[in-house]
Amino acid sequence: MNSYNNLPEAKIIPVGEVSQKFLDLGIKSFREACEYVHGIEYGYNTDYDDRMILFKENKGTCTTKHAVIAGLAEELEIPIYKHVGVYKFTEKISSGTNKILRKYKVPYVPIVHCFLVYKDFRFDLTEGNCNGKNTIIEEFIHEEKVDPFISRKNEYLILKKVIKEYILPSKEMEGVKERSLLKAREEAIILLKENVKRQKNMKSPQKNN
Repeated sequence: MNSYNNLPEAKIIPVGEVSQKFLDLGIKSFREACEYVHGIEYGYNTDYDDRMILFKENKGTCTTKHAVIAGLAEELEIPIYKHVGVYKFTEKISSGTNKILRKYKVPYVPIVHCFLVYKDFRFDLTEGNCNGKNTIIEEFIHEEKVDPFISRKNEYLILKKVIKEYILPSKEMEGVKERSLLKAREEAIILLKENVKRQKNMKSPQKNN
Protein backbone atom coordinates (compact mmCIF):
# COMPACT_ATOMS: atom_id res chain seq x y z
CA MET A 1 0.00 0.00 0.00
CA ASN A 2 1.09 3.58 -0.56
CA SER A 3 2.02 6.48 1.70
CA TYR A 4 -0.71 8.85 2.82
CA ASN A 5 1.36 11.65 1.26
CA ASN A 6 -0.05 10.46 -2.07
CA LEU A 7 -3.63 11.09 -0.94
CA PRO A 8 -5.38 13.97 -2.67
CA GLU A 9 -5.82 17.10 -0.60
CA ALA A 10 -9.03 19.09 -0.54
CA LYS A 11 -10.95 21.34 1.77
CA ILE A 12 -14.04 19.73 3.31
CA ILE A 13 -17.25 21.61 2.62
CA PRO A 14 -20.70 20.68 4.04
CA VAL A 15 -22.30 18.95 1.06
CA GLY A 16 -23.58 15.78 2.73
CA GLU A 17 -23.94 13.74 5.89
CA VAL A 18 -20.33 12.51 5.97
CA SER A 19 -18.66 15.83 5.19
CA GLN A 20 -20.82 17.57 7.80
CA LYS A 21 -19.81 14.97 10.41
CA PHE A 22 -16.11 15.57 9.82
CA LEU A 23 -16.62 19.33 10.05
CA ASP A 24 -18.50 18.83 13.33
CA LEU A 25 -15.39 17.00 14.58
CA GLY A 26 -13.24 19.98 13.62
CA ILE A 27 -11.66 18.19 10.67
CA LYS A 28 -11.31 20.52 7.70
CA SER A 29 -9.31 18.65 5.03
CA PHE A 30 -9.65 15.33 3.22
CA ARG A 31 -6.20 14.09 4.17
CA GLU A 32 -6.82 15.01 7.80
CA ALA A 33 -10.04 12.98 7.65
CA CYS A 34 -8.09 9.97 6.35
CA GLU A 35 -5.55 10.27 9.16
CA TYR A 36 -8.35 10.59 11.71
CA VAL A 37 -10.10 7.44 10.48
CA HIS A 38 -6.81 5.54 10.38
CA GLY A 39 -6.28 6.47 14.03
CA ILE A 40 -9.69 5.16 15.13
CA GLU A 41 -9.47 1.82 16.94
CA TYR A 42 -9.87 -1.28 14.81
CA GLY A 43 -12.97 -3.15 15.93
CA TYR A 44 -16.00 -5.01 14.63
CA ASN A 45 -19.15 -2.90 14.41
CA THR A 46 -22.63 -3.90 15.55
CA ASP A 47 -24.59 -2.56 12.54
CA TYR A 48 -22.98 -2.45 9.12
CA ASP A 49 -26.11 -1.00 7.54
CA ASP A 50 -25.67 2.19 9.59
CA ARG A 51 -23.51 4.53 7.50
CA MET A 52 -22.39 6.47 10.57
CA ILE A 53 -21.64 3.48 12.82
CA LEU A 54 -17.89 4.18 12.72
CA PHE A 55 -18.46 7.51 14.47
CA LYS A 56 -21.15 6.22 16.84
CA GLU A 57 -19.00 3.34 18.13
CA ASN A 58 -15.62 5.05 17.59
CA LYS A 59 -14.20 1.89 16.04
CA GLY A 60 -14.30 0.16 12.69
CA THR A 61 -12.99 -2.47 10.31
CA CYS A 62 -11.74 -2.15 6.75
CA THR A 63 -15.41 -2.16 5.69
CA THR A 64 -16.55 0.83 7.73
CA LYS A 65 -13.29 2.81 7.73
CA HIS A 66 -13.02 2.85 3.96
CA ALA A 67 -16.76 3.37 3.58
CA VAL A 68 -16.80 6.77 5.30
CA ILE A 69 -13.71 8.02 3.47
CA ALA A 70 -14.95 6.82 0.08
CA GLY A 71 -18.30 8.37 0.99
CA LEU A 72 -16.57 11.64 1.85
CA ALA A 73 -14.66 11.53 -1.44
CA GLU A 74 -17.92 10.98 -3.30
CA GLU A 75 -19.54 13.98 -1.61
CA LEU A 76 -16.52 16.18 -2.38
CA GLU A 77 -16.20 14.78 -5.93
CA ILE A 78 -12.67 13.52 -5.29
CA PRO A 79 -11.76 10.54 -7.55
CA ILE A 80 -10.81 8.13 -4.78
CA TYR A 81 -12.81 4.91 -4.58
CA LYS A 82 -13.46 1.96 -2.33
CA HIS A 83 -12.37 -1.40 -3.70
CA VAL A 84 -13.17 -4.89 -2.47
CA GLY A 85 -10.48 -7.51 -2.96
CA VAL A 86 -10.36 -11.23 -2.25
CA TYR A 87 -7.00 -12.47 -0.97
CA LYS A 88 -5.34 -15.70 0.21
CA PHE A 89 -5.60 -15.92 3.99
CA THR A 90 -2.72 -18.05 5.35
CA GLU A 91 -0.55 -18.50 8.43
CA LYS A 92 1.69 -15.72 7.11
CA ILE A 93 -1.27 -13.34 7.25
CA SER A 94 -2.68 -14.37 10.63
CA SER A 95 -1.22 -16.69 13.26
CA GLY A 96 -3.17 -19.90 13.84
CA THR A 97 -4.48 -20.25 10.28
CA ASN A 98 -2.63 -23.49 9.61
CA LYS A 99 -4.98 -25.34 11.95
CA ILE A 100 -7.94 -24.27 9.80
CA LEU A 101 -6.14 -25.17 6.56
CA ARG A 102 -5.36 -28.65 7.83
CA LYS A 103 -8.92 -29.18 9.08
CA TYR A 104 -10.51 -28.36 5.72
CA LYS A 105 -7.59 -29.54 3.57
CA VAL A 106 -7.26 -26.27 1.68
CA PRO A 107 -4.13 -24.28 0.70
CA TYR A 108 -5.65 -20.97 1.83
CA VAL A 109 -8.94 -19.37 2.85
CA PRO A 110 -10.46 -16.72 0.56
CA ILE A 111 -11.19 -13.59 2.58
CA VAL A 112 -12.48 -10.14 1.62
CA HIS A 113 -10.52 -6.97 2.33
CA CYS A 114 -11.42 -3.37 1.51
CA PHE A 115 -9.07 -0.51 0.60
CA LEU A 116 -9.00 2.80 -1.27
CA VAL A 117 -7.75 3.47 -4.80
CA TYR A 118 -6.68 6.84 -6.18
CA LYS A 119 -5.08 6.83 -9.65
CA ASP A 120 -2.33 4.18 -9.36
CA PHE A 121 -2.15 4.43 -5.57
CA ARG A 122 -3.69 2.15 -2.95
CA PHE A 123 -4.37 3.04 0.67
CA ASP A 124 -5.31 0.85 3.62
CA LEU A 125 -6.71 2.78 6.58
CA THR A 126 -6.35 -0.29 8.82
CA GLU A 127 -2.61 -0.60 8.18
CA GLY A 128 -0.77 -0.51 11.49
CA ASN A 129 -3.96 -1.09 13.49
CA CYS A 130 -4.39 -4.11 15.77
CA ASN A 131 -6.36 -5.84 13.01
CA GLY A 132 -5.48 -9.48 13.67
CA LYS A 133 -3.03 -9.63 10.76
CA ASN A 134 0.75 -9.97 10.80
CA THR A 135 1.34 -8.23 7.50
CA ILE A 136 -0.17 -5.84 4.95
CA ILE A 137 -2.37 -7.33 2.23
CA GLU A 138 -0.74 -6.50 -1.10
CA GLU A 139 -1.83 -9.26 -3.48
CA PHE A 140 -5.40 -10.10 -4.46
CA ILE A 141 -7.00 -12.90 -6.44
CA HIS A 142 -9.62 -10.42 -7.63
CA GLU A 143 -10.57 -6.83 -6.85
CA GLU A 144 -13.28 -4.45 -7.99
CA LYS A 145 -14.57 -0.95 -7.38
CA VAL A 146 -17.72 -0.84 -5.24
CA ASP A 147 -20.18 1.61 -3.73
CA PRO A 148 -18.71 3.22 -0.58
CA PHE A 149 -21.48 1.77 1.57
CA ILE A 150 -21.86 -1.58 -0.17
CA SER A 151 -23.97 -3.92 1.96
CA ARG A 152 -22.42 -6.90 3.73
CA LYS A 153 -24.69 -9.12 1.64
CA ASN A 154 -23.39 -7.74 -1.66
CA GLU A 155 -19.82 -7.91 -0.38
CA TYR A 156 -20.42 -11.59 0.42
CA LEU A 157 -21.90 -12.15 -3.05
CA ILE A 158 -18.67 -10.82 -4.58
CA LEU A 159 -16.74 -13.37 -2.54
CA LYS A 160 -19.06 -16.19 -3.68
CA LYS A 161 -18.63 -15.11 -7.30
CA VAL A 162 -14.84 -15.08 -6.99
CA ILE A 163 -14.86 -18.52 -5.35
CA LYS A 164 -16.98 -19.94 -8.17
CA GLU A 165 -15.28 -18.24 -11.12
CA TYR A 166 -11.62 -17.97 -10.06
CA ILE A 167 -10.80 -20.07 -7.01
CA LEU A 168 -12.55 -23.43 -7.36
CA PRO A 169 -11.47 -23.89 -11.02
CA SER A 170 -7.80 -23.35 -10.05
CA LYS A 171 -5.39 -26.27 -9.89
CA GLU A 172 -4.51 -25.73 -6.23
CA MET A 173 -8.18 -26.08 -5.23
CA GLU A 174 -8.74 -29.30 -7.15
CA GLY A 175 -11.21 -31.51 -5.28
CA VAL A 176 -12.19 -28.75 -2.81
CA LYS A 177 -15.90 -27.98 -2.38
CA GLU A 178 -17.38 -24.50 -1.99
CA ARG A 179 -18.93 -25.51 1.33
CA SER A 180 -15.50 -26.34 2.75
CA LEU A 181 -14.13 -22.93 1.77
CA LEU A 182 -17.09 -21.10 3.29
CA LYS A 183 -16.85 -23.09 6.54
CA ALA A 184 -13.11 -22.38 6.65
CA ARG A 185 -13.91 -18.68 6.11
CA GLU A 186 -16.26 -18.67 9.10
CA GLU A 187 -13.50 -20.07 11.32
CA ALA A 188 -10.93 -17.67 9.84
CA ILE A 189 -13.10 -14.70 10.83
CA ILE A 190 -13.36 -16.06 14.39
CA LEU A 191 -9.56 -16.44 14.41
CA LEU A 192 -9.11 -12.87 13.20
CA LYS A 193 -11.29 -11.56 16.03
CA GLU A 194 -9.27 -13.57 18.55
CA ASN A 195 -6.02 -12.23 17.11
CA VAL A 196 -7.34 -8.66 17.29
CA LYS A 197 -7.87 -9.14 21.04
CA ARG A 198 -4.44 -10.76 21.40
CA GLN A 199 -2.69 -7.91 19.63
CA LYS A 200 -4.50 -5.31 21.72
CA ASN A 201 -3.59 -7.15 24.93
CA MET A 202 0.05 -7.27 23.85
CA LYS A 203 0.03 -3.56 23.09
CA SER A 204 -1.80 -2.36 26.22
CA PRO A 205 1.08 -2.94 28.73
CA GLN A 206 3.25 -0.67 26.58
CA LYS A 207 0.77 2.16 27.12
CA ASN A 208 1.20 1.85 30.88
CA ASN A 209 5.00 2.11 30.76
